[in-house]
Amino acid sequence: MPYSLPFTLRFSGLLLAGACLVGCASTVPGTPAAALPETPLAAVLQKQIYQMSPQEAGRYIAHMHASEPDLRKRIAAIGRKNLGQPYSLHLLGEFPYEIHDMLPLFSLKESDCVVFVEHTYAMALSQSWEEFFWMLQRIRYRDGVIGVATRNHYTEMDWNVANRWLVTDVSAELAGPGGPSYAMTVDRARFLRTRHNTVRELPVESSRQPYVAKEGVAAVAGRLQEGDFVNVISTRNGEYWASHVGLVVLGPDGERRLLHSQAPLVREESFDAFIARAAEREARNARDGKPGQVLAGFKFLRLNEQIVVPPMAPQPRPGRPAY
Repeated sequence: MPYSLPFTLRFSGLLLAGACLVGCASTVPGTPAAALPETPLAAVLQKQIYQMSPQEAGRYIAHMHASEPDLRKRIAAIGRKNLGQPYSLHLLGEFPYEIHDMLPLFSLKESDCVVFVEHTYAMALSQSWEEFFWMLQRIRYRDGVIGVATRNHYTEMDWNVANRWLVTDVSAELAGPGGPSYAMTVDRARFLRTRHNTVRELPVESSRQPYVAKEGVAAVAGRLQEGDFVNVISTRNGEYWASHVGLVVLGPDGERRLLHSQAPLVREESFDAFIARAAEREARNARDGKPGQVLAGFKFLRLNEQIVVPPMAPQPRPGRPAY
């Protein structure tokens, strides 16, 4: 028997009241949410990347892939699009994948030296925001498996090794026979336990790392190529390590320059200028009696001509062995 009109009105009133109780943000099923107005591409291109929203950055990435087919030039252009980006140390973590800290997986607004390089490479290799975010994790983590234990913490023995598909160490070739090198030992288990409150059974590993002494950089600079990866090698109390990273770009006259994120912001400068600033800092520390680090030289890693991005390993089920 059909409902009477009064019952129908009362039932409709109950439905309306129920909808109000659910919340004002609720929408009728199947009705798309209103899209945010899209910023004109010309306006997006007027911004630096750190001033963009993720949506705008995605449009910029797609534009760059379509407008600049040369990967090396694209890397330089995207890196320069972050000139002036504020520097911030201890910027990123694995949240919400892991909760050893509350730091997020990405930030467009700030960078440290490694984040700047990773973002630049990942954007240059991608055609969309979604591909960029995937590529970023592929570069940052071993096999792309997100986790503090799989993050490439040590530049020489983690990042450079895990990303051989992207860059190749040419330091020994540039330094020549008898070039300098240093021994390096990493205890990842101790590092994870003391810095990230994470317990993993990992072996201690050692290696010998070639580099180009700071006095020899001018002689080999002409052999560097745009988009190459730079490790700044420092020393203190007999220990050597990569204390900083950046990218090689070409100046208007072909001069090889260093594009990098260093406090207080992303900057571009000649290698001579970078070396001179390091010397000033070292002299200041010496006057003040501070045992600061000393610039020893640079490792250079060549951007590969043929880049084949390896597949992302599946994320294993937490707390269970991977078979």
